[in-house]
Amino acid sequence: MRGRVAVAVWSGAMATVLLVEDDATVRAALTRALSNAGHAVRPVGAALEALRQLSADRPDLVILDLGLPDLDGADALRMMRGISDVPVIVATARNDEAAMIRLLNAGADDYVMKPFSAAHLQARVAAVLRRGGMREDRRAPSVTDTGSLKIDQSRRRAELDGRPLDLTRREFDLLAYLAEHAGRVVTRRELVEQVWRQPYLGAEATVDVHLSWLRRKLGETAAAPRLLRTVRGVGVMLLDEP
Repeated sequence: MRGRVAVAVWSGAMATVLLVEDDATVRAALTRALSNAGHAVRPVGAALEALRQLSADRPDLVILDLGLPDLDGADALRMMRGISDVPVIVATARNDEAAMIRLLNAGADDYVMKPFSAAHLQARVAAVLRRGGMREDRRAPSVTDTGSLKIDQSRRRAELDGRPLDLTRREFDLLAYLAEHAGRVVTRRELVEQVWRQPYLGAEATVDVHLSWLRRKLGETAAAPRLLRTVRGVGVMLLDEP
């Protein structure tokens, strides 16, 4: 099943977009629409070519169709996550909520259901780029500095006491969000909705697991916090000045 794509023109920050779509008509329409918006588009029709492009030069965003001729899109997503933390929007005609939740947990940042308009896709693109730290002026990095912790969202780098932190994509997004709201208690619901971008129900354990991994990399524990203080029954707070 293929969806029709309505071409529209919009404005926003320019990004390099790797578009993975095997339907030539849809691929051409999306390429034209994204290019009209000022984005640099690299259109490919197969998963293996997308993986080659991704390993050779990191784009700002991947739009990944699930119905590809050489690999299932879900398998392609897992392989992409093995080599890159680039944001991925999944495009699919599969109306299966459970499958979409699995893809989000496997590393997708968002998804769109076919048929969709180009304007709808751009809204998702803009939201994902904002969460990834991309700004209108990419030469001006967005840096959060809480004292010992420094986070450069435009370069997706984090340092603690001047030492680089080796974080996964989700760990970085989680730490960056908490740093942006340093000094305020952030609820688990807010983290699920703003960092994971999925419904809260059943996701509390996922937040706790990632917080545990993040604490380990920050060199602390819940019992002896330095940066992340748990407020029992409410959420977690990143301290302004550890």
